[in-house]
Amino acid sequence: MQHKNLLNIHYPPPEITQKRATIRKTLISRSPHITDGTINRIANSDLEQLFKLYDTVFLQEYFKRSFSGRLHFSLSTRMTRAAGKTNYPRNLAALPAEQREYEIRMGINFFFNYNQLHRDKKVNGINTKDALEALQLVFEHEIVHLIELHCCGESSCHKERFKGLAKNIFGHTDSYHHLPTEKEIACTKYGFNAGDQVCFRHGGKEYRGFIHRVNKRATVMVPDEAGLFQDRRGEKYSKWYIPIPNLGKI
Repeated sequence: MQHKNLLNIHYPPPEITQKRATIRKTLISRSPHITDGTINRIANSDLEQLFKLYDTVFLQEYFKRSFSGRLHFSLSTRMTRAAGKTNYPRNLAALPAEQREYEIRMGINFFFNYNQLHRDKKVNGINTKDALEALQLVFEHEIVHLIELHCCGESSCHKERFKGLAKNIFGHTDSYHHLPTEKEIACTKYGFNAGDQVCFRHGGKEYRGFIHRVNKRATVMVPDEAGLFQDRRGEKYSKWYIPIPNLGKI
């Protein structure tokens, strides 16, 4: 397959569903970490295996047979909004084919926390049934970025070309995910929001402050005359990163 033909792949919806199910079943059978639809453990090698399956099942082994650059796969615990990201050199167009490198990075907390909230969790317009399906759909989105970058030297999921590729290859009708975020979990499950007055214990002492930000942990600002942070009124604070379950509301 020539690279331009990647832009012309088109599968009917029933075939997309069947292909996605085949990949799911094969990954579960091969991965030492993923044994069902729940994701509690995952490694970079699982993402590499997942890409090989997508390359075979959806892309006719294009990247195995014809790609001369390098692909990398990584996991991140620091991604709080995007569940996936494709990194590439900014001078991509100036590089010869064999020097082009791409990295697909996945924000694993979205999948670890999948069952923290009980509501619909759509990814790319598709209502997912479990964390593994959500992982596949986010991964598919990044594969479309990879195809666009490889074939066209640029990619944007806001533009029509990307939307067309995503729909034709994977049946996506949207370019966003609605997976539980750390902030939403903190608000829904524990009742915490930015600005709330809270307390916590550390080293046998109780501290009181307010929540400045909520991500994987809460950023709590505690009044402290020796603190390094100062607000507009001149009040000084120390900054603490506290696990959500360790907070009490005042």
